[in-house]
Amino acid sequence: MAEEMKPGLFEKGGKLYWLHSSIDAFDTFLRVPGTVTAKGAHVRDGIDLKRVMIMVVIALVPAALFGMYNVGLQTSTLYGLNWTFWHMFFYGLLRMLPLFVVSYAVGLAIEFGSAQIRGEEVNEGYLVTGFLIPLIVPVDVPLWMLALAVAFSVIFVKEVFGGTGMNIWNPALVARAFLFFSYPSSMSGSSVWVSKTWAGLGDVDAISAATPLAIAHDAGIEGLTSQYSFMDMFYGFIPGSTGETSVIAILLGAILLVWTGVASWKIMVSSVAGGLLIGWLGQLGGATQLPCYYQLVMGGFLFGSVFMATDPVTAAQTETGKWIYGFLVGALAVIVRLWNPGYMEGMMLAILLMNTMAPLIDHCVVSVHTSRRAKKALTV
Repeated sequence: MAEEMKPGLFEKGGKLYWLHSSIDAFDTFLRVPGTVTAKGAHVRDGIDLKRVMIMVVIALVPAALFGMYNVGLQTSTLYGLNWTFWHMFFYGLLRMLPLFVVSYAVGLAIEFGSAQIRGEEVNEGYLVTGFLIPLIVPVDVPLWMLALAVAFSVIFVKEVFGGTGMNIWNPALVARAFLFFSYPSSMSGSSVWVSKTWAGLGDVDAISAATPLAIAHDAGIEGLTSQYSFMDMFYGFIPGSTGETSVIAILLGAILLVWTGVASWKIMVSSVAGGLLIGWLGQLGGATQLPCYYQLVMGGFLFGSVFMATDPVTAAQTETGKWIYGFLVGALAVIVRLWNPGYMEGMMLAILLMNTMAPLIDHCVVSVHTSRRAKKALTV
């Protein structure tokens, strides 16, 4: 009789089968999985979840690269250092690198550990979440705080609900919300948006670097335009979260996401429409002197509309629901900005609230559609 083939080292029955989930995750990340359909009535495509996630990461790269340069630019400008372009960029790179390392190390450790315990495949969704989190927090946020926020987000927002595809809220935004409400002094104020440390000089006293949102809130349009022009805010040469300042970089990512069909342009467009409408109404009603289009280039509005609100897991799923969901995200963000003096950036709260409401929006859309079809059938 032919000798029975022994199972592979990481296959069922092998000595290291308990590491199967981790090995499979690395294998399928680098190569196309071998478990693809070759015949029959199945949809065959070159895209899987890992490739979709990687596409989002690629779309985020322009914002990340510009953000690294802007970290150096803001530091050089405020401290009068007269750095060159490459000095500013590499300084920002070195300041951002620990944030990415902590974000991925903590998040992936929990993801891999959870998959090993449950004997399931490692979820791919953290490829994007791990890249997003460093782009939406201050560059000088203490690394231990970031690690706590990442752990809280992955455990209580993803794993408790069953992993990627099952979460109700955007994990990256929950990590930011955790930091904001747990450690507000490290997430708000005028001294947290510019790095206070540079190579060779050690820690120095922070210099105030208020964001355009804070200036507009405290000093109005006159105070804002005296420090930053509209084009400064459009290009991104302003203090703020690393990935959120440059409209051009964000639009490049949006074009890629829409062109590849990864993200919904309906949510992006309706979010901008909602923000512009409330900004215009607020200007007419005297709540602000800012032109409505200023809302798009300040804070994290556009970044949230492109990369956060469009998360296919936590956003509305129906086509009509996407229009409603996006519009309410943009509208609520500007409402918070104009009428909540305690919190000037409303995008985080708006998206998290609408994540909660997205299933209800889809339910209402489907119910209305079903009711109309039923009435039409009765009249025929």
